[in-house]
Amino acid sequence: MQRDRLAAFLRTRREALQPEDVGLPRGQRRRTGGLRREEVAALSGMSTDYYSRIEQQRGPHPSEQMLAAIARGLRLSLEERDHLFRLGGHAVPRRVLRADHINPGMMRIFDGLGETAARVVSHLGETLQQTRLAVALLGDETAYTGLARSLHYRWFTDPATRELYHPEDHPVHSRQLAADLHRAFTRDGARSRAGALADALLQGSTEFADLWREHPVPGPYCAAKRIRHPQVGMIELHCQTLLDPDQSQALLVYTATPGSESYDKLQLLSVVGGLPA
Repeated sequence: MQRDRLAAFLRTRREALQPEDVGLPRGQRRRTGGLRREEVAALSGMSTDYYSRIEQQRGPHPSEQMLAAIARGLRLSLEERDHLFRLGGHAVPRRVLRADHINPGMMRIFDGLGETAARVVSHLGETLQQTRLAVALLGDETAYTGLARSLHYRWFTDPATRELYHPEDHPVHSRQLAADLHRAFTRDGARSRAGALADALLQGSTEFADLWREHPVPGPYCAAKRIRHPQVGMIELHCQTLLDPDQSQALLVYTATPGSESYDKLQLLSVVGGLPA
């Protein structure tokens, strides 16, 4: 670990970012040219004290998970993230196996969607980032660990996952998720994370195994959805998708038709919150 160079690198990247770059208000009394340490800490999901100690060349050796969080918070490119890992004394993550780093350009778009239900997902259905309204609508999907990080896995192994969706739509969702995983498996190979997910589901879900044998091909990436929200009832949503082929990620934005009952329900969730984080 190169504490002095790590601290200097983080400081230069923090000072180069403006509040507008990450969806924060500038305010009238801002004296620092870039972001404050507490702002970077909040964006990275850690305490201000923890982040500050790294910049001050003291404190514990940051883990890979902490460095990955800081890389996302500072909107680093993949090359900058790799450099951060080297300075932190860790091996550079294998890009074919790690899809949890969000492209800075996509993050800038995401930052501008603060009042919208939006999330960034990997090609394996892992939610990497959610807006506050997306958490209210769908729950905190970033809290899962292990295989359960993938919606593909949860859909076929955890009945509670399906409760949020209209029962008539379950077969369509099942086929779509199986097809998405089949595509990732074909591209990445049997020894990939997609392969591990497929193996687990083939052993644990008869429904998935039956669909897998049909060699399903994906249809529209994010079709219309009917959400059965426990607090506001049925919400009919449209979904728009922005794909990042280099990162194998997608930004999903959920909207309702203005003036509709679903639109009013979505607006209500934006005010009162919804499912627990």
